[in-house]
Amino acid sequence: MDLANYERVYKLGMKEYRNKTMHGQWPYLWVLDDILANTNVLKEVNLGLVDIPLDQIRGTKTAGRTNAFASNFMPLLPFDSEFAYKWAQLYESHMEEGIHDPIKAYEFMNQFYVLEGNKRVSVLKSVGAVSVPGTVTRIVPKPDDSEENRIYYEFMDFYDKTAINYINLSQLGSYPALLKAINVEKAEDFTEDVRMQFQSNYIKFTGAFQKKGGNKLTISPSDAFLLYLELHDYGNLRTISTEELMKELDKIWNDFVYFPEKPAVKLIMDSDPTAAKTPLVKKILPQNLMPATNVAFIHTKTVESSSWTYGHDLGVSHLNNALGDQVEIHSYFGADSPKEEAECFEQAITDGNTIIFTTSAKLVGTSMKYALDYPKIHFFNCSLNTNSKYIRTYYGRLYEAKFLIGALAGVLSTTNELMYLADYPIFGGIASINAFALGARMVKPDIKVYLKWPNLNSERQDELLRDVHVSLACGTDFIRPDAVNQRFGLYDPNEKGQDSLATPVWNWGVYYEQTVRSIINGTWKSDTSGDKNETLNDWWGLSSGLIDVICSKTLPPDTVRLIKLLKQGICSGEFDPFAGMRYTKDGTHYVKVTDRLTSEQIITMDWLAENVIGFIPTMDELSEDAKTIVEVIGVDKVKDEEPDRPASENQS
Repeated sequence: MDLANYERVYKLGMKEYRNKTMHGQWPYLWVLDDILANTNVLKEVNLGLVDIPLDQIRGTKTAGRTNAFASNFMPLLPFDSEFAYKWAQLYESHMEEGIHDPIKAYEFMNQFYVLEGNKRVSVLKSVGAVSVPGTVTRIVPKPDDSEENRIYYEFMDFYDKTAINYINLSQLGSYPALLKAINVEKAEDFTEDVRMQFQSNYIKFTGAFQKKGGNKLTISPSDAFLLYLELHDYGNLRTISTEELMKELDKIWNDFVYFPEKPAVKLIMDSDPTAAKTPLVKKILPQNLMPATNVAFIHTKTVESSSWTYGHDLGVSHLNNALGDQVEIHSYFGADSPKEEAECFEQAITDGNTIIFTTSAKLVGTSMKYALDYPKIHFFNCSLNTNSKYIRTYYGRLYEAKFLIGALAGVLSTTNELMYLADYPIFGGIASINAFALGARMVKPDIKVYLKWPNLNSERQDELLRDVHVSLACGTDFIRPDAVNQRFGLYDPNEKGQDSLATPVWNWGVYYEQTVRSIINGTWKSDTSGDKNETLNDWWGLSSGLIDVICSKTLPPDTVRLIKLLKQGICSGEFDPFAGMRYTKDGTHYVKVTDRLTSEQIITMDWLAENVIGFIPTMDELSEDAKTIVEVIGVDKVKDEEPDRPASENQS
């Protein structure tokens, strides 16, 4: 019997053993029985015959053969042992006929532990095989709050729908995101053809990724695959060549390098008046020699069907009036599906636009994809807390205006009950609810705010609002031109008519004018620190003019004066609506401190002030249209199927 191959793998085993020992790590195979000794097991599930990825076989089920192999499954026993002879014999048999007999193994947390067939695994690993057939029993741990456990439960759902075990994702929410990227909702969607195409796409991607040096990075091929799909359409992998794919990977390589870190988010809190000033050289040049700058606006809805689109279109008109012949504006409406999105973006690029504003968070993903392909075009997306260095995002600190509206409601209310109608539980949206409630409580300490979500399918909301009679309500901030009897701003729900006592307004034209003007003048800055792994979010407030409050002429002059004084305090920074507000991690009670909330705490707020009667809905409770928004920029709490508690039925 020729033991030359055994000698080769024995040396690999000893090298692995010494390396692990030197670094204070366990040098042998892991033993599942030892791991389970400290694990709460829920059940065992027979998975049947499974193709097991060899790189996911971590050890043995029992301690019987632990010391026979190093942690890489290479043998450690001497040349004159019976083990060495049998290993060499099995190696020769595999080279002549192949190994076909399934091993027996247990799967735990998507890692495999061999019960029978250790030498078969060792031989196959020594020749660089990819997988081995095996009959597998899954050990399911009891669910708990640990991230590792929650990721594994997401994996099991992914496995139930795909029967794929070679995808290993490390971040919570990644498996559902991958299912969405490949358009699989249930097991019936993952047909054999879909399975074969997925495998082909994944092999193509991992091949290109490794060829570019992905094996030298800490990110796994699976995590890299999902990261790629967040920026590119899955369907493109079917037709794209490896060379083209590698060029695409080049553009986002730093995302792989820094993973799992996201780009640092830097908030630009106010407008920069100097950025829009025209440089002297451009004042000297005749304006008619300067070609018009093509500026595009891409909307998901139309002006007639959406008050949000209508508001942005007013901003477009402001830009056109302010810059005149310096700009040529193109507006594209109805980008409300993948096909329509692609058509609008392609047309905007064909039309030669060098600045593209997309006015909905739904378009943030598509904006990033096109920004990668067209780096010379300035892309802006109207969203908050977006983590992408490829585009600039913009939004307003609406909570400042809502605080003023709340204070006004507290002054005018004839009862201690108000209502707040909230569209979506999104970044910044919860802050607006709380700011309204805190503003009302500032002038009327015992007042309560009943929270209503119009875009909700929930029996518990109906129960909570039953027999509630409020004196004033804070509704939508925009109305469509064709709206009939639509109430907006702060109004009395008990009175007929559409009279609004006050309403927040978005002056999008302020942002569009300054941004476009600064780009034309060459004074616009794409970054502020030179850090290429930085993403900028413009988050302007009352002081910039992007956000404002309009009061009815019927209000008492002294009441309007109070609101103006509060506004001045917020604009100057002397007054902060959330100053002194803190809350515990579980949100059950609040304490006063002198510090201010950070911008991040305000943006990601997922708790309700103690005078708010209501709850933050779960994803399952939202309407289908609301889900598409919340999936992109929803607060983290909404991702859970059920809240840990009936969040703030805060009836103190």
